[in-house]
Amino acid sequence: MKIHREGYKYILIATVLWLGIAWLCAHFIPPSFSWVTGIITFLLFLIWFWVVAFFRLPNRDMVHGEEKIICPADGKVVVIEETFEPEYFKDQRLQVSIFMSPINVHVNRNPVSGLIRYMKYHPGNYLVAWHPKSSTENERTTLVIGNDRGDILLRQIAGALARRICFYVKEGDFVNQNEEFGFIRFGSRVDIYLAVGTKVDVKIGDVVKGGVTLLAHY
Repeated sequence: MKIHREGYKYILIATVLWLGIAWLCAHFIPPSFSWVTGIITFLLFLIWFWVVAFFRLPNRDMVHGEEKIICPADGKVVVIEETFEPEYFKDQRLQVSIFMSPINVHVNRNPVSGLIRYMKYHPGNYLVAWHPKSSTENERTTLVIGNDRGDILLRQIAGALARRICFYVKEGDFVNQNEEFGFIRFGSRVDIYLAVGTKVDVKIGDVVKGGVTLLAHY
């Protein structure tokens, strides 16, 4: 397991705060209240540990296949429904949404190989990620990957805690299945829009892993 590059700054900040506040407690809290120092130090350690865990990048045996659409993110499947996609397709699509809690790995991966046909960043609000309007009102990016089997739209959506969507691709790039296309810090959601009639291999409530769980077949 490695630490994702997006986490270096935050881990350094958490480490400095942990050690700095622990030092202040040890020097300014009377020995008779050493239990207070112990509690504060322990709580700071838990926060530091969570920050490190959040930016973890586990080693995985990725699943590949030209006919396979792989889950782009870790999390829980919260939506599978036919809906109107207004930004790019402007028609009915099959939407699958994966909610990424603050304890999930937050790397976002390409579900298929192909050409980035469309890429756009949208500033916005920070509604909770499961709110119905978060797909259209929150900070988000829209990414469309196309190949000879069709186009797939991915939407990174910032949640109430997320304040930074990171993306590493641009329109016109060719990307490979399971490579990173982005990262969202501290809680979020990823929506996937597929052609109506696509065979979906997950169901609502399933816990999935990015790069590993088979989401659908062409």
